[in-house]
Amino acid sequence: MQLYNQLESERGRLLFNFGLIYLGFALILILAAVWLGLWFAERLSRPVGRLAGAAERVGGGDLDVQVTEDVGDDEIASLGRLFNQMTRQLKGQREALLLSNAQTERRRRLFDSVLSNVTAGVIGLDSDGDIDFVNRAAERLLDFGDGQSDMPIAAAVPEFGPLFDRLRDSGTTAMQEEVRLTRKGKLESLLVRMSVRRNEDGKLEGYVVAFDDVTDLVSAQRMAAWGDVAAASRMKSRTP
Repeated sequence: MQLYNQLESERGRLLFNFGLIYLGFALILILAAVWLGLWFAERLSRPVGRLAGAAERVGGGDLDVQVTEDVGDDEIASLGRLFNQMTRQLKGQREALLLSNAQTERRRRLFDSVLSNVTAGVIGLDSDGDIDFVNRAAERLLDFGDGQSDMPIAAAVPEFGPLFDRLRDSGTTAMQEEVRLTRKGKLESLLVRMSVRRNEDGKLEGYVVAFDDVTDLVSAQRMAAWGDVAAASRMKSRTP
């Protein structure tokens, strides 16, 4: 009876101590849960932050950036590996594109240098018949002015229009004709050859117009012909 009374008197203190212990364990569990949550959040946010910073550098043109690849097969680790693979592929494609552009530029400069120094006039046309290249000889022979280089051939050189129309409508690959035109008050005779330019797949890319000044040659032939006629007339007059 005395022991029961003693326990009954200490029940409130025991309950209070038990409550304190319960609250202590609850507080420890809450702190542990918060710490684990922060640890997982940091573990997730750190690689995501690295990826975001690397993506910003890639957007600025830096394709040498690589992120640290985490060990594992989870989504974050896979995302890092895929990001590094993507930047390596982009870098390779950019280098290949720059190399191709450099080779194209060298070929274009060689092409321009060769055509700029030939004596024949050369005009490049696109598939619609608009001028996209004119060498120096063509500018000199046709007395090209500013703004004529981007015009249709029929507008820039009206004398070439009928030949171009026949070539385009005939379906043939090339046509040649002597064309007479007047530039700076001088009548000129040009031997003009137009041909079709196609790519490797056979698709029409444009046309090439090449021409030479044959004015002196035509004059010489005409004079020779008149000389032959005069000689024949003299011989005929001498014949009894």
